Amino acid sequence: MKENVIQDKSFKFAVRIVKLYKFLCEEKKEFVLSKQVLRCGTSIGANIEEAISGQSDKDFIAKISIAQKEARETRYWLKLLVETDYITVEQSDSLLNDIEEINKIIAKILLTMKNKVQK
Repeated sequence: MKENVIQDKSFKFAVRIVKLYKFLCEEKKEFVLSKQVLRCGTSIGANIEEAISGQSDKDFIAKISIAQKEARETRYWLKLLVETDYITVEQSDSLLNDIEEINKIIAKILLTMKNKVQK
């Protein structure tokens, strides 16, 4: 089976988000923002999985578009967690780098698929 980069990256990112959620709950006793970042950070991969088994190109584009929105929302919550001192810049750096990379890959996939559908 051929490796799917975005599928792999989004899954590994979700694992890291779950670990961040556990840290925020157990160490920082933070239960609101952590739930937000958990929901959107794990939703990226779930929507990518749905897109992969989409019924049509338009269905694929719709699901990948949702994954892109969830990725942007995740970035927002990570930045908010830094600014509110729940996590340090150092703790957030690699997560923010990963989400930027995921966003770029998703944007490229969307562009490719939209061009394919228009032909």
